[in-house]
Amino acid sequence: MKKRIISAIVALIIVVPLIILGDYFFALGVFVVAMLAYKELIDLKKSHGEYPKLMIFLGLFCLLSLVLSNYLNFSVYRGITYQVITMMLLLLLLPVIFYQNDKYTTKDAFYLIGITLLLGIIFNLFIVIRNRGLYLFVYLLIVPLVTDIFAMLGGKMFGKHKMCPKLSPKKTWEGSVVGLIGGSLVGVIFYGLLVGDFTLRIVIVSMFLSIVGQMGDLVMSKIKRENDIKDFSNIMPGHGGILDRIDSVIFVFLMYMFLLII
Repeated sequence: MKKRIISAIVALIIVVPLIILGDYFFALGVFVVAMLAYKELIDLKKSHGEYPKLMIFLGLFCLLSLVLSNYLNFSVYRGITYQVITMMLLLLLLPVIFYQNDKYTTKDAFYLIGITLLLGIIFNLFIVIRNRGLYLFVYLLIVPLVTDIFAMLGGKMFGKHKMCPKLSPKKTWEGSVVGLIGGSLVGVIFYGLLVGDFTLRIVIVSMFLSIVGQMGDLVMSKIKRENDIKDFSNIMPGHGGILDRIDSVIFVFLMYMFLLII
């Protein structure tokens, strides 16, 4: 417990100022986190073969291009466009013809493309949404974090029916409902006070975000179960890795961007 508290405090001391400062400071911090998450997925040996160092570097370069592509015109591509995506496809697919003895197969290439694209989009969204507003960014953090807290408390108090026992034995349907109510309520109040108006739309959006955040948590749990690991890494003692901490947040940001177009 002591390690868990200390690592949480250290993480907050580093992360909170970067979120408040925004701009280049935040963008740099986001890319560092993206690199750590990239390493965690590269280290999942059961999901792919052993990657040549050159391909790991090319994947990292593509990740950099995606994450920072539309941040203050940092990239010559000026946004996540077909140019950035096709560059990634060419750099990560074409080398399969030069590697012999299954050192870099098409299966490996598609996995590398998949994790690079996923992480690139996610962490690019972090920067885009932070640039749109500090309080909007915090709102999207609050919903999944509060949902997790209420789901845990609700599960301990009322939990009887297991949700997905093979993926996450401690999660219950009762806890999930309590998490949905708590996360949505706190999210709506925060949004109405600091971001925009209290509307039925934001109530519905907050509920969707809470639900998808919980589903995202289970998706990441499934990845860990498939690779026979408890945590993605031990970068935060007592908490696990980067992806262990932002599992539900990832899917909340994706869902929010999807809801903006409907």
